[in-house]
Amino acid sequence: MAVGEDAGTIEKTAEKAAGEAVATTAATATAETLAVRYPVAPGYRVNVRSGPGTNYRIVKVLPYDARVPINCQCPGTTVSGPYGTTNLWSNIANSQFVSDAYINTGSDGYVAVRCA
Repeated sequence: MAVGEDAGTIEKTAEKAAGEAVATTAATATAETLAVRYPVAPGYRVNVRSGPGTNYRIVKVLPYDARVPINCQCPGTTVSGPYGTTNLWSNIANSQFVSDAYINTGSDGYVAVRCA
């Protein structure tokens, strides 16, 4: 114990450091969850649409071997692709959606929260 410190001060300092470590770990886990990127079907250049359906305009086309984040998912137009037939669409960026039929999520259902 340093000169002028008491046991109560040391305990409080240790508790504060432990709390900061927990907060940092939680923030890192959240960032890692958001950083997950899923592969688009190999050999496909996939259309990215402004909404969850083929009736929405194409805003861009993904390059071959792209990997995309999934921010949220929602139902939309039914599409058939290399990963089956589904009406599930994934939001990969603001106003950018891709059919789940072209994303290898490893699941036939939701892998992210529903879009609001």
